[in-house]
Amino acid sequence: MKKENILGTEKIGKLIRLFSIPCIISMLVNSLYNIVDQIFIGQGVGMLGNGATNVVFPLTMIALALSLMFGDGASSFLSLKLGEKKKEEAAHGVYNGFLLCAVVSLLFAIGTLLFLPQLLNLFGCTDQLRSYAIGYGKIIALGLPFMMLGITLNSIIRADGSPKYSMLSMVFGAVLNIILDPIFIFVFHMGVEGAAWATIISQFVTFLMNLLYLKKLKNITLNHEARKYSFSVSKRVMMLGISSFITQMSFVFVASVANNLLGYYGAMTKYGAEIPITVLGIVMKVSQILNSIVLGLAIGAQPIFGYNYGAHKMDRVKQTLKIVLGVSFVITTIAFILFQTIPDKLILLFGQGDQYYMEFACLTFRIYLMLVICNGIQIPSGIFFQAIGKSSRSAILSLSRQIAFLLPAMFILSHLFGLMGVLYAGAVADGMAFILSSILLLLEIKSLDKEKNGEIVCASSSEDKLVTHQKFVITISREYGSGRRFIGQKLASKLNVPCYDKQIVEKIAEETGFSIDYIEKNEQRRSKLDNLVRGYVDIQNIDALYIKEVDIIKELASKTSCVIIGRCADHILKDHKNVIKIFIYNGMEEKIKRATKYYGLSKKEAVKTIESINKLRKNHYKHYTDKDWSDPSNYDICLNSDTLGVDKTVELLYEMIMKTK
Repeated sequence: MKKENILGTEKIGKLIRLFSIPCIISMLVNSLYNIVDQIFIGQGVGMLGNGATNVVFPLTMIALALSLMFGDGASSFLSLKLGEKKKEEAAHGVYNGFLLCAVVSLLFAIGTLLFLPQLLNLFGCTDQLRSYAIGYGKIIALGLPFMMLGITLNSIIRADGSPKYSMLSMVFGAVLNIILDPIFIFVFHMGVEGAAWATIISQFVTFLMNLLYLKKLKNITLNHEARKYSFSVSKRVMMLGISSFITQMSFVFVASVANNLLGYYGAMTKYGAEIPITVLGIVMKVSQILNSIVLGLAIGAQPIFGYNYGAHKMDRVKQTLKIVLGVSFVITTIAFILFQTIPDKLILLFGQGDQYYMEFACLTFRIYLMLVICNGIQIPSGIFFQAIGKSSRSAILSLSRQIAFLLPAMFILSHLFGLMGVLYAGAVADGMAFILSSILLLLEIKSLDKEKNGEIVCASSSEDKLVTHQKFVITISREYGSGRRFIGQKLASKLNVPCYDKQIVEKIAEETGFSIDYIEKNEQRRSKLDNLVRGYVDIQNIDALYIKEVDIIKELASKTSCVIIGRCADHILKDHKNVIKIFIYNGMEEKIKRATKYYGLSKKEAVKTIESINKLRKNHYKHYTDKDWSDPSNYDICLNSDTLGVDKTVELLYEMIMKTK
């Protein structure tokens, strides 16, 4: 008997420690690059040096967004193709992801060097900050290719099954940066340029370590065949990583808007333009350290959420959620107390300043991070919804704070209250994001107790039936409401072969531990929002279901002649001998009649359900095959079931199939 996964049996507290601590370390190390320079520049150069790094920071965030798009996209492509047992295609995707990053990083570095002054103006640079920002930015631009390639390779290495090596290269680079910063700034007196050199040297070392790993990839080989450019593969890689790009670019947009508003309204106050830009940049990066801890905790718990939700163990899901939210709340509460009581001590870590600098720093910590406690709910909620396959809710929570709440609040409140309005916008955004996440979370918690095993019409036949001595497979794809399941059932019976539909679901449930209910709700149902929430994990549960389906469908096809219903079987078996691919469609009027008759839906409900399910199936097929689901060229036979009805359609298909045997 197969031993159950520890995610479904081990104590929740132990699992969280096991999975979350490495994630927290990785997230913190990733954040160190953003804050270490600020600390040493503040101590060695002063406020203007820190202000300069803040206006250059959006450039590095754009580079990060691009590299994560290529890296997360390539790693997801790698995981999916390995699941399909297609190592050559997996290697091809990894190479194209790496090649894309190499080309784009060089172009981005060149563009940055050529247009640095103009870019800095977009990011809110002032005259006093300009010389520092240009000196720092030019050197940072030289290292952008190493930074971007290092991050892209990091994602690929994790997907190849070496997360420890991935973390080691990041830690080594971060520690080296910490060592080099004081040497270049205090010993060689190189100022902000010294901090920039320390950063790009550290990034080069991380890149070199990751590049050396390519020689010892565990699952693929980057041979001559793999090292070919493919537009279609490159496009697929980018689409798989698009969520990471969008998430990071939202931070770029917010930082740019904030800098411009701070500079404009700050110039009208006693603080001037430079103090607000410098201080808020520091405060944002301090809060990023806090968010890294909470995010690492939630990401570490993600497989625990996903597995137990899929296995229908709702008590374990709720227990995990309770612990994660509780620990997150404690962490954010401690941070809140520090930000409110000792902001002057915190800002001194980043160097001395005059009376106005210290005054504004204390105001910013206390006002902008006034509701930082709320992050202990909002951040884990987004990860939780992603883990259980609720992509739309996860996408809403991921983007709401930055785009829907913070940006409008900054514009509106700054117009009403000037400089202080920009600070209050942070608290408003945290509060509104908290309210939204709490409502969605409470609704989901209530539904956990109401989860029941659903039932789908099961088409089954004995597995020992064969129509001829030659094995063949019939795959049937169809629009919702076209009668495909009944057609497949009757055709299999007439051919004396098994028909596989729900049996595939049952086999997945048996091998993965996911419940049948969970699988039926999530397989073949991919919305476009699913592509926007992949930024924090290498592969989602929905992808894991597809990979398992691939294995099962290939196994079934290799054993006996059969009919397989849906699940991209036509694509999965495209290289299989003796496959006949069928697509069944019909008119909307007949779809509605069938839906109201067999599923008890009203006409209005039927239309909505039909359109929704067909759209989800189309997205699912496009995601995993990169083809249009309804394109006739994908199939050998396309039939309108309205023309002949179910029985005559079966007869016609039977005759056509027999003539090919």
